[in-house]
Amino acid sequence: MSYQLYRNTTLGNTLQESLDELIQYGQITPQLAIKVLLQFDKSINTALATRVKSRLTFKAGKLNTYRFCDNVWTFMLNDVEFREAQEMAKVEKVKIVACDGKSEFAPSQRIVAIMTRILQKSFACEHQRTCSCIKSKSVQYLECIVSNLY
Repeated sequence: MSYQLYRNTTLGNTLQESLDELIQYGQITPQLAIKVLLQFDKSINTALATRVKSRLTFKAGKLNTYRFCDNVWTFMLNDVEFREAQEMAKVEKVKIVACDGKSEFAPSQRIVAIMTRILQKSFACEHQRTCSCIKSKSVQYLECIVSNLY
């Protein structure tokens, strides 16, 4: 199983539009278009896992919401600073979707462990444990090394 996250990128959208056009003109079948998209999903996930060696850190002013469902973390952050080597970019709002790209068949607990540690470190309620009140707390410092996630 490969994640389909990258279909919403410029490259993925362009591929889908091209495939739709080829289907419309009768050049390929819809079944072939689906096979091409599945191969795209597999190839982009493999390329990002094996070829990208960059490390990225970020610091967020506030964590609005987070969710862990079906082995996928989703974070909505405000006032975020991204840093890579010597470059820095500031963004007002960011949505981060983190999927386990290591294991194709058995879901790994690596992302769960990393994100749980980040959340426990960043958010402690007055009871000194994570609980339902963590959604309203500010993020003091949230750091993530992208290469650890993929």
